[in-house]
Amino acid sequence: MSCRVMLVSKSAYYAWRKRPAVIISAQTLDLHRRAKALFKESRDSLGSRELGKKLRKEGFEITRYQVVKLMKRLRLIVKQRIAYKVTTQRKHSDAVADNLLNMNFNPPGPNKVWAGDITYLRSGEGWQYLAVVMDLCGRRIIGWHLSSRMTTDLVEQAFLKAYGLRQPPKGLVFHSDRGSQYTSKCFRKLLKDLDCRASMGDVGACWDNAVVERFFGSLKHDWLFKIEQPTREHMKQDVAAYIKYYNLERLHSSNGDQSPIEFENSFRNVSGWA
Repeated sequence: MSCRVMLVSKSAYYAWRKRPAVIISAQTLDLHRRAKALFKESRDSLGSRELGKKLRKEGFEITRYQVVKLMKRLRLIVKQRIAYKVTTQRKHSDAVADNLLNMNFNPPGPNKVWAGDITYLRSGEGWQYLAVVMDLCGRRIIGWHLSSRMTTDLVEQAFLKAYGLRQPPKGLVFHSDRGSQYTSKCFRKLLKDLDCRASMGDVGACWDNAVVERFFGSLKHDWLFKIEQPTREHMKQDVAAYIKYYNLERLHSSNGDQSPIEFENSFRNVSGWA
């Protein structure tokens, strides 16, 4: 009767009964538990390469091929991202700074080169705009601001939060695109008053600020888009949660597979940077 309900033959049922049970070791169970936990912590965004790095960092001896098989066995499926879109354009009456970076995204130490950009986010209550400031040495997000308006004040608030946190020396380079918020007289005056130098990428060249664009991609497609964002306040708290995760947990190959804060701590221990 049971075989008829389950749509299997009696011979298949008895063959299954005779099959020896698979015994899983405590180490394998621990591996499965950590793989699931790390994948869930990332909101189902860790691919086989990054998950493997995380597991090896915790002491598991596992190759990328084994991680691929493990993810398939545990049904850990990553969703693909969508393409980048340009969000800002400059006013032609505003001045443009030279590109001091020229795609050199690895300065010799913290507080040498920062980068900033704006992206748009949609909640159930409408659009919001996020401006961030990243220290390119270590890729840490050191300042950010959300607003329902994409104005110069948006980028000023993000920059001032970063400046208040880090108190950089004179001559800091701040790199951005040529959006009107960054080319405005108010923002250029702010940089000048704080003894910072402006640097701007070429028109329409998103790769000129590629590391910040990658951050926005992971923020949206690895995190925010995974759950409902019913209100602006909910989204603000979720952005804060991701930035904390990104700075503390997300590994970067440019950092020697360390998170931004781990990299800064390592740099501090070696160089005595304070």
